[in-house]
Amino acid sequence: MIPILLIAAGKSSRMGDRDKLRELVDGVPLLRLLTDRALQSGPTYVTLPSVDHPRRAILPKEATVVVVSGQMSDSIKAGIAALPADAKGVLIIPADMPDITADDIRKILEAAQTSDEPIIRACTQDGLAGHPIYFAARTFARFETISGDRGAAQLTAELKEQTLFVPLQGDRARLDLDTPEDWAKFHAR
Repeated sequence: MIPILLIAAGKSSRMGDRDKLRELVDGVPLLRLLTDRALQSGPTYVTLPSVDHPRRAILPKEATVVVVSGQMSDSIKAGIAALPADAKGVLIIPADMPDITADDIRKILEAAQTSDEPIIRACTQDGLAGHPIYFAARTFARFETISGDRGAAQLTAELKEQTLFVPLQGDRARLDLDTPEDWAKFHAR
């Protein structure tokens, strides 16, 4: 079993008074859309900054909420700590990536089932590394050393030679929406 961890505890500070994860994509809040897509492939854990955060109201009841404050590394560590002991690994997805599809998630998970590499990482068609990223359970102890808002960047750099890259269509492995300008460009396309 490979659970999926959506990183959604950030403050959306670059969005002003708007919450980027509650912005609508095809009439659905982004966080709900990604959670629904993840749930099609397996148990889904979602990090939130508080138990009563407004994002909680848009999540389906099937999602498991992990409450955490701090930076992205704290979300990853708390999410991994919340996983069942028998998890083969975890698929981590930042929740601000609207173009990640259920098929993309399945594609990475299928590669994780057949590869011996400890990391399976999505990339663009041009080979630029992105998300989602699968980490085998044997890497979990290494997450204790990560810190800051760069998430698992240090770990992925250290294990780059032991990473299988899986291309996704276009640039969706890297497209994230952090600012009102990002959202305006996204809606204008």
